[in-house]
Amino acid sequence: MILFYNIIFTMRSLIVDNKFNNKKLDKFLFSKFNGLTYNTFFKALRKKDIRINDIKVNENVTLNVGDKVSVYITDDKLFFKKFNVIYEDNNILVIDKQKNLESTGDNSLTSIIKESYGTNVEPCHRLDRNTSGLVIFAKNSESLNILLEKFKNMEIEKHYRAKVCGIPNKDSSTMTAYLFKDKKKSIVYISDTPEKGYSKIITSYKILEKNFKENYSILDVTLHTGKTHQIRAHLAHIGHPIIGDGKYGNNEINKKFGVKSQELDAYKIIFNFSTDAKILNYLKGFSIQK
Repeated sequence: MILFYNIIFTMRSLIVDNKFNNKKLDKFLFSKFNGLTYNTFFKALRKKDIRINDIKVNENVTLNVGDKVSVYITDDKLFFKKFNVIYEDNNILVIDKQKNLESTGDNSLTSIIKESYGTNVEPCHRLDRNTSGLVIFAKNSESLNILLEKFKNMEIEKHYRAKVCGIPNKDSSTMTAYLFKDKKKSIVYISDTPEKGYSKIITSYKILEKNFKENYSILDVTLHTGKTHQIRAHLAHIGHPIIGDGKYGNNEINKKFGVKSQELDAYKIIFNFSTDAKILNYLKGFSIQK
């Protein structure tokens, strides 16, 4: 089922508020337009299709409170036009989130879904902006509370498809390591041994496809712990970074494959309920896949 999010083209003018004082232009625009990509942004700068206080700019300038930002970019480049409903019943909704779209916040997948389904619909988990894939929404408060508890207790199994550099020595593996999150730098670090401030992580993978000629493989990845950037950082730590990952990957490899965002997709969900799920007991053992 495909629902269309209709938006017509117009020049758009925005006023910079306190939140974006002394912040770069790209940060401001990406917070406002959920379909904007860096390719479109830099193309607009080259063509001088963005104006600050009615002056054309060709650089990623720093903004100040009260600045007027005028954007001359067609709406099909600024907004996501559709979302795919993978599964729906009276209690839950499963959406296939596109890349370059936040799960929550302004101009996010959640705000788009609420426009079509109402304000009672809430996401039960999140995916990174540049990770595509399945997101579960609850249609009522009882379903939301149940699913949040099931995620907390690891009774919902999420499978990710990752395209990584190289081919792991083992066809499948369950790996244990330790992760530290640096909140100031918005990055995580991985250690093979326990260290102060590090949390234990467990990640499993199995190889779905091997390409020796181009030196990449496709992995099915599952998480036994749910830490920030766990898949991306853990795979990079073992020498198989996700292709397209600008933070934990290899820029030369990303250029070689011509990929600008991580090749990571949450493609399957299994409801492995081991305890009572009340009104959602019918989902026990159920699998949803793209």
